[in-house]
Amino acid sequence: MTSYGFIIDNRKCIGCHACTVACKAEHDVPVGVNRTWVKYIEKGEFPDTQRAFHVMRCNHCEDAPCVEACPVTALYIRDDGIVDFNWERCIGCKACTQACPYDALYIDPETHTAAKCNYCAHRVDVGLEPACVNVCPEHAIISGDMEDPTTEISRLLAREKVTARRPEKGTRPKLFYIDGDEAALTPDDAPPASDYMWSGQRRGVGHHAPGGSHGNGNDVGVTKGVIPLGRKPGTNGKGAPEPVPHVQPEKARRVYDEPNKGVMWGKEVPAYVWTKAISTGSVAIPFLAAGLGFAVSEAALWTGALLGMVFLAATGALLIKDLDRPDRFHYVLLRPQWRSWLVRGAYIITGYGLLLGLWFVAGLLGILGVLPEGWAAAVDAVLAWPLVVAAGATAVYTAFLFAQAKGRSFWQSPALPVHMLVHAAVAGAAALYIASLLVGGLEPLRPALALTLAVGIAAGLVVMWAELSVEHPDRDAARAAKMIYAGRYRGLFWGVSVVLGSLVPLALIAAGVALSLPLLVAAAGALALAGILATEHAWVEAPQLIPLA
Repeated sequence: MTSYGFIIDNRKCIGCHACTVACKAEHDVPVGVNRTWVKYIEKGEFPDTQRAFHVMRCNHCEDAPCVEACPVTALYIRDDGIVDFNWERCIGCKACTQACPYDALYIDPETHTAAKCNYCAHRVDVGLEPACVNVCPEHAIISGDMEDPTTEISRLLAREKVTARRPEKGTRPKLFYIDGDEAALTPDDAPPASDYMWSGQRRGVGHHAPGGSHGNGNDVGVTKGVIPLGRKPGTNGKGAPEPVPHVQPEKARRVYDEPNKGVMWGKEVPAYVWTKAISTGSVAIPFLAAGLGFAVSEAALWTGALLGMVFLAATGALLIKDLDRPDRFHYVLLRPQWRSWLVRGAYIITGYGLLLGLWFVAGLLGILGVLPEGWAAAVDAVLAWPLVVAAGATAVYTAFLFAQAKGRSFWQSPALPVHMLVHAAVAGAAALYIASLLVGGLEPLRPALALTLAVGIAAGLVVMWAELSVEHPDRDAARAAKMIYAGRYRGLFWGVSVVLGSLVPLALIAAGVALSLPLLVAAAGALALAGILATEHAWVEAPQLIPLA
């Protein structure tokens, strides 16, 4: 079978950016985003320095995680191995940007849909090479069918030692480098050297991160250690050759790169995880009790169901708001790609909402006397377990959605489903206990709710400890964890998640139960809800700040 790929020959690349410009011209790529870009790194200290150029782009993986994560088949693998995309299908969910370990996708600021290098598929289809290959003045970019032994790329792969970016991700990338520098291919190995062109840009031209610089045409790559003007590379300044300097890898630094995309899944995502936890927990607790045969008042079931419906509606609104093309949200249900957990989750949520709606209709018919006497209890018994199962699935599926984001290693934690389930139990118990102060008939549930709240908070502390302290699969996950407990989010984590959201509520529950003061337990529930929101904010945002390219 045909399998197109790229080789970047770093023995030839001069960092001229012709490939970037050709790509932009060929595809009318807007300013501020790139399908192909050149990363500069420098090593050593003046005068013993080296500079390396590495072309970055989509790897056209054999097992492309972006294709698996895309909910609407906007991304797909062609028969010739090219990973192409159809912007007319894209809903702007950004799942592909999280799934790609190479930071190759971006959201087009004009169409608000995902885009990336597509190997100039329209040119390949008529027998031409990609625009970047045609324009490269040094023939440093080689394309072609890797399965055809007569092609140049196939011969180079057989003859030369090549490296690929992040092969440990299991994506089987088809972008290879001859003489690739590990410091350039591994993001952590070459941190930014203070400010440089694009260093502070977050989204498009003119939007810069705090402490960044706008940059201009004169400061591209100008950092400490660059050979001074008037001195030829490879000479001692008088024309005589000099030996290649010995440089230390730990001195590598990034001096030119693409704009920083920033956080793609913003505040709507942790907020939706929080509202979903309240919705599912509020329903699961009373209906689980009913399913187990405990005496549960109709007031408790109605309160749980109402909370579930209200917060489920908020969850749906937040999910749609997070889309860059909210007008296409229905594509998830009508044009599904079933391997995507975003699609599976959409159908799980829909099923959960339909069961809740069915229970509401049956309950209203019972109140109006349409159903015969005794049918209300029968409906509760029949729907109790399906509602509990649907609520549990709705609470947990997001963990599998996050795990599908191979670019964010911290989300691959096997404890994440437990994390989601525990938060649903705590959020549901907290919401129901607070509601018991306002709604009659919930008082008998208070002891069970207080116990669930206390056990859930304690379990949540254990799960957070496991996610942050156990051995992580790679450096990216370890860095994200450290960012939460000892870096950018340490104040939020220790102050809100741990102290105000966990330890203080445990003390308030103990005091409230001992002194028979429901207000203290309700206050504990409110603080626990705040703690969950703070935790989800850190858990969602921190991994996205780890650079992928």
